[in-house]
Amino acid sequence: MKSPFPGMDPYLERHWRDVHGTMIVHARALLNQQFGPDLRARIDERLIIEHPWEKSYWIHPDVRVIEHGLPGRPVVAASGIAVAEPLVISAPDEQAVERYIEIIDPTRGGKVVTVIEFLSPTNKLAGDGREKYLRKQQDCINARINLVEVDLTRTGRRDLAFPYAELPTAAQTTYMACVYRGFETHHFEIYPLALREKLPGIRIPLRPTDPDAVLDLQSLVNSAYDEGRHDDINYSEQTVPPLTGDDEAWADQLLRREGRR
Repeated sequence: MKSPFPGMDPYLERHWRDVHGTMIVHARALLNQQFGPDLRARIDERLIIEHPWEKSYWIHPDVRVIEHGLPGRPVVAASGIAVAEPLVISAPDEQAVERYIEIIDPTRGGKVVTVIEFLSPTNKLAGDGREKYLRKQQDCINARINLVEVDLTRTGRRDLAFPYAELPTAAQTTYMACVYRGFETHHFEIYPLALREKLPGIRIPLRPTDPDAVLDLQSLVNSAYDEGRHDDINYSEQTVPPLTGDDEAWADQLLRREGRR
């Protein structure tokens, strides 16, 4: 059974780690099919530290070691005040890996031509993941490396290479892709990606003399849904974060028409 949504399924955000991993692998395969012998798409990764209290709406399975002391009889201090035993909880930081794609030129010692990022909630919420992502973003711009940012999540603050707030209102859509061509100073290409529409293909810049590659975003989402077997999603629940206003009404009508609610 396929997703009832024509484009990005907002319910997939609950399962983002699985979805993200599948999209990265399929994007690499789709790109390598378009390259000759002098370009390669490869998966790379960075390690981030997650603090459990910084996760906001992003929900995923966690492993927690919890130590607790059950309240016992209060101890009476010398001052005569009864001192209660506290509940002690250990909430350690977690290490997580974020993957992205680098297109490299093996004929030039593996020189990085283009970086492709599929943004995760950790890139958009306060914390180590966002700080490291913004540093990587700036490094690409400073080094004139092509940067492709695809944001198919609604959680957190959107900090693409081109400021979201400076876009025309019509371009401030639910999802978005931003392409920075390193060989064209101050040149950004914005792909507004609406919730209610099928996702398009986007252009992936390579070297100045190369034709662009094309990345079909809808095929990536479809593969993530199918291979992750996300047909078990309970569409009677709210999305995380919740849809609001006209989007909520549209999604409800769509799901009822498809018999999924």
